[in-house]
Amino acid sequence: MAGLPEDIVKLLLAILVGGLIGVERELHHKAAGFRTIILICMGSALFTLISLRTGSEDRIAANVVTGIGFIGGGVILRDAGRITGMTTASTIWLAAALGMGIGGGYYLLSFVATGSAMTILWVFPWIERWVGKTRDRRIYEIVSPIDPKKIGQQEALFRECGLRVHRRKQVKRGDEMVCTWETQGSTEAHDCLVERLLADADVKAFHF
Repeated sequence: MAGLPEDIVKLLLAILVGGLIGVERELHHKAAGFRTIILICMGSALFTLISLRTGSEDRIAANVVTGIGFIGGGVILRDAGRITGMTTASTIWLAAALGMGIGGGYYLLSFVATGSAMTILWVFPWIERWVGKTRDRRIYEIVSPIDPKKIGQQEALFRECGLRVHRRKQVKRGDEMVCTWETQGSTEAHDCLVERLLADADVKAFHF
């Protein structure tokens, strides 16, 4: 039973580390929440402790990594062309790695990794949202009278508002011209464009 007190401390630390990461997942209503992340971290630590006692470190560690891969893959979903759950799957994978690190006695490395993970999960979403605002993609469909000069005027309007045009298409519909523009820019730039389009008497209709 030598080393049992230290092993208990390792399991408690794994519960603490898993809980810290699990709180963030729970607050954001993710598939793998508070209890799930704790159990994954603690289970990985326990497997590591057992492997150290039985002298089969490589085999058990490899199986833990493989098993966690299956669990993580179960939370990744495809919905309407979008893939969701990647961050949760990565968190599960990381929680297992932290548990293995604590079980193996790599306390400093595990705590540094935990702090880094908390920073990524709590702080980086703010940066991500800020970047998203500057890269907002919208497709505008503008209806106006047929006038070749109007195409150039609309393109200039996008530039004046600070929007980048990726693609454009023009279609004749009766005595009207329908221009479709795929654009990218900040939210403020899009707001500027909407105001300018609303004030343009030649624009009969538009939507995005």
